[in-house]
Amino acid sequence: MKLFFIFLFLLQTLLTFSHSVFAQATPVPAANRFAACDLCGLCPPDKPPSTWEKCRACLYPNASTNPITKDTLKVTATTNTGPTPQPGRQYTVIGCIKTNLASFNQEGAAASVVQVLLNIIFSLIGGIAFLYLMYGSFTVLTSQAEPEKLNYGKRLIVGAIVGLTFSLLSAFIVNFIASGILKIPGF
Repeated sequence: MKLFFIFLFLLQTLLTFSHSVFAQATPVPAANRFAACDLCGLCPPDKPPSTWEKCRACLYPNASTNPITKDTLKVTATTNTGPTPQPGRQYTVIGCIKTNLASFNQEGAAASVVQVLLNIIFSLIGGIAFLYLMYGSFTVLTSQAEPEKLNYGKRLIVGAIVGLTFSLLSAFIVNFIASGILKIPGF
């Protein structure tokens, strides 16, 4: 029984002492707090990834270009949230995508997303048409007067030019219909 009272006395002393020590400790101000990682992959003490500068320019345009300052990791004191990227921006494998999606109520928000997707699609189509044009030209040059290879190369070149023409005309028609006829803001 004596041991039980000694244990309670020690527990009471410990709790009283720890409460007074913690009560005197000053909390860390929220302005000096940092998140563990930013959206670009900077997680100190690791070095930033090779794409960090391009991602920082996209998502955090007002932050310092030096990752040591940890501007992209600062926690906002008022909202107590981590690093917030620029509204309407997304950094992807294909680069920085900028849209007006800060608010869906904003005029031209949906059109900006469609415009970004159309730019990506037509860029891919143009690149593929260029590659087919190069391959068809190479086939014609290396055909050594063989009629089958020569015709195949010519078909590739004509197909690439026709495909590129159709894609450019479709881009023109989509933009004309969206901006000229339907008067969709943002196109």
